[in-house]
Amino acid sequence: MTTFKKMILAFTVLGASAVVQAADSNFASLTYGQTSDKVKKSSLLNSNLNNPNADGVIGKDGTWGLRVGQQNDQHRYYATYDNVSGSHNGIKLRQENLLGSYDMFLPVTSSTKLFGGGTAGLTKLTQDSPGFSRDSDIGYAIGVQAGVLQQVTHNTSVELGYRYLRSNASTEMSEHGGSKQGSLSLTSSAQTYLSANYAF
Repeated sequence: MTTFKKMILAFTVLGASAVVQAADSNFASLTYGQTSDKVKKSSLLNSNLNNPNADGVIGKDGTWGLRVGQQNDQHRYYATYDNVSGSHNGIKLRQENLLGSYDMFLPVTSSTKLFGGGTAGLTKLTQDSPGFSRDSDIGYAIGVQAGVLQQVTHNTSVELGYRYLRSNASTEMSEHGGSKQGSLSLTSSAQTYLSANYAF
């Protein structure tokens, strides 16, 4: 391929990319939902703490989040930060997610769309239980989401969604000035949420 043809191809690709980007609009969202986690306990923790119910530590607890991204009529991509904390049976955990997501839209009516897509990013799990040394770990997060989006005005919309994530973040439980009592590993989390979106 000659240099001239390469230049024409490059300008064509750049021009098409600019058109696609011009059709996109920025948006920001505030989300609120409920998260439930599945947590795997070590045998040492079960033995030392009398087999506590770790799945109940974060179980339908309130979750706040912020999102920013770009969208058009066919799809959207966005970054999300959200956090949730809970305590149960003397164990206190906090989960923070930093995620990148992509959704495809399926129109139902002129103002209602279904969406579905994938998510990948990082999850930070922090253990801050009374009587134990604080400990945290960052692991991967990968999952899927789906829901329905309702346009309210030209710039605003609301959505109801569900997201499922797999993760490998883990944390240890050690008594203050004492020995290790065991470990906790986050295996998955499920979140149902409502979101208010504003396009600009």
